[in-house]
Amino acid sequence: MRDMTLSDVAAVCAIEQQVQPQPWTAGNFNDALRCAYRCVLDEIDGVIASYAVLMPVLDEAELLTIAVAPTQQHKGLGRLMLLDILHWAQTQAMRQIFLEVRVSNVPAIALYRATGFVEIGRRRGYYQHGDEREDALLMACELKGEAHG
Repeated sequence: MRDMTLSDVAAVCAIEQQVQPQPWTAGNFNDALRCAYRCVLDEIDGVIASYAVLMPVLDEAELLTIAVAPTQQHKGLGRLMLLDILHWAQTQAMRQIFLEVRVSNVPAIALYRATGFVEIGRRRGYYQHGDEREDALLMACELKGEAHG
């Protein structure tokens, strides 16, 4: 895992366009970098395979986005990225990480649950889904001791 830089934004956006129903723009990633959010990525053979953006706030953080390139999916890279983020947050003495996920994103929900996240709420109609709205699950992971595995 390494820090994302401005020179990575175009490649990250290309992945984002392929994997997210409502992708972040280059401006969103640039803003996250400028605000000193925790923006990280993993590479395989010099090509970006996964990335994540975490917004720390005092002793908590919100996972704003996490994704794996389509050609690298189903290899455990999302889990590794998530575990790296949880470990980093623990080294920063954070107590909790929050996230929102579409209720239809069953694989992501399973991953989050397997790494210690629990559902703490729901936002009705939070995401645009075609001509309709889709609920967001609110999830949190308490950070105590070692990272979840």
